[in-house]
Amino acid sequence: MALVLFLVFSLLLRGAFGELICEELPAEMCAFSISSSGKRCLLETYAPTDATTKYQCKTSEVAVNINMNGHVETEECIKACGLQRNVVGISSDTLLDSGFASELCSQDCSENCPNIVDLYNDLALAEGLNLSEMCKALKNSPRRIMAQVRSSGSASGPASSAAAPFAAEALNPASVESLYSAAWAPAPLLN
Repeated sequence: MALVLFLVFSLLLRGAFGELICEELPAEMCAFSISSSGKRCLLETYAPTDATTKYQCKTSEVAVNINMNGHVETEECIKACGLQRNVVGISSDTLLDSGFASELCSQDCSENCPNIVDLYNDLALAEGLNLSEMCKALKNSPRRIMAQVRSSGSASGPASSAAAPFAAEALNPASVESLYSAAWAPAPLLN
């Protein structure tokens, strides 16, 4: 209940001041949010002097290429896409998990959560995969496709050149225009 009240209050404040600044978001709302400047918010860990691990929200250098500036992702989308709000950083490793990939490719996620789809589309492209093609193939033969992704080397590192039936090289020219920045590493911590 407190989180819901905070979300409503923060949205009202954001409307009043017109700014969503990642560093001002609580850790519980950071992941999958977009600042007013159009940069992704990332949850990061840091160790204060008392040897405990704390969390902080930081603005990444990754610009979002869809018009969703000042967006805090809804709990409905977090759930529909099989995500957790308390994720630290962003990784393409989750694309190798067939359970997660199925939820990401589900109609509830793919048609209602453009921020999350955009994020994971960019992560897939950085790994040499085409998320749309992967989702189509996953619906037809989930075990076979996930085995191909794991064994092909397509998701083993940034922009792998290994061929796969849904590799980024198979994009048509119109799709190439929508390629986004693939730098998804968390922003460095400032001391």
